[in-house]
Amino acid sequence: MLARLYHAHHARHKEDLTFWLELARLQGDPILELGCGSGRVLLPLAQAGHSVLGLESDANMLAVLRENLPPGLIERVEMIQADMAAFELGRQFALILLPCNTYSTLTAQARRATLGCVQRHLAPRGLFAVSLPNPSLLRQLPACSQPEVEEHFPHPLDGEPVQVLSSWARSAAHFVVRWDYDHLLPDGSVERISMQARHELASADAYLAELGAAELHPLALYGDFDRSPYSPEAPYLIITARRR
Repeated sequence: MLARLYHAHHARHKEDLTFWLELARLQGDPILELGCGSGRVLLPLAQAGHSVLGLESDANMLAVLRENLPPGLIERVEMIQADMAAFELGRQFALILLPCNTYSTLTAQARRATLGCVQRHLAPRGLFAVSLPNPSLLRQLPACSQPEVEEHFPHPLDGEPVQVLSSWARSAAHFVVRWDYDHLLPDGSVERISMQARHELASADAYLAELGAAELHPLALYGDFDRSPYSPEAPYLIITARRR
């Protein structure tokens, strides 16, 4: 059920899709999306005519993606359950994406292993693009927050309202975001399912150094999906890089 709630929640957020679609238009196919989840980015790429392989470790997320895959897109979409830090596909890609703030939830060791896999699977002149919450901005936030209502959406099974509460806790090295999905039932009771994401607070320079060590040459740093320049106060750290 968590995968269904995650999809219903995050599929509503589309502010970054134009950015990924433009990269796909410029780079061409084939495309590999790491951590594709339930298809929030993958499905629009396929709908735009691209051939996309989605790699995801969570079988429940892939099940939701299969449920939401229109029959007309089946020929353009491939799905593989695998660890993004340890995969071998035997082919190369014009574009490899790691969207949805996933990269900073990996440990430093897992990030190095992931970049090694990326480097091996990028075609000559291939492009790698990754987005994460800006660690500099996160370090400026208070140490914790009280839960606040983020939004409401209909429950994917019965249509009853789901209230999303979000909160965070920050230490010197990590930033943990928690979401509580409260299923508001007609009899007044509440069913709660929770999840959290733990982001490492490495610096932008540290992330760039990791790319360089994997022989991936950074091309651009953006602070948002409108391609505005990166700054310590920007909401995101978005990096594009090519294989050396």
